[in-house]
Amino acid sequence: MMSNNLKISVKNWLLFGIATVMLLFLSSVTLYAQEKPPRPVKIFVSPSQGLIFGAFSQTGSGGTVILSPTGSRSSTGNIILLNLGFTFSPAILEVDGEPGTLVTIVNGPDATLTGSGGGSITLHLGGANPASPFVATATSPSRTQIRVGGTLTVGSALASPPGNYNGTFNITFVQQ
Repeated sequence: MMSNNLKISVKNWLLFGIATVMLLFLSSVTLYAQEKPPRPVKIFVSPSQGLIFGAFSQTGSGGTVILSPTGSRSSTGNIILLNLGFTFSPAILEVDGEPGTLVTIVNGPDATLTGSGGGSITLHLGGANPASPFVATATSPSRTQIRVGGTLTVGSALASPPGNYNGTFNITFVQQ
């Protein structure tokens, strides 16, 4: 009788094994491959408009002209703001990036602007609108517009004579 029990036991295990293998073949098993790493985040910045401080006049020892990122203009010291039909506006930069990208703006060092009649003026970059850091919201080909203000430090009429002043400034955009 012992040999019959052994046969039944082996037979049961064999049937159990076959049933298990068949269940594995017949059942739906979803396998997932490792996901690809996220693609590198890239942003592109295009200047749309430079800083425009408009017309002003200095007397005495000079002063400052302040242009906010929202477009308002004010002055300190011996600067008189003139409304002679000359426009004033913050710098406008357009950021093209993946929506949801966090971007930090880092202003470069003060810039020296040189005048058409000689002399110089110092430009200090101000805040931005939207404020830094900001989240890119536009889907390409649209772009997120950034407006950047600044402050001009104007010397006396000898150091900063009347004329047109030009120069360049640096802004770094860091995507995160």
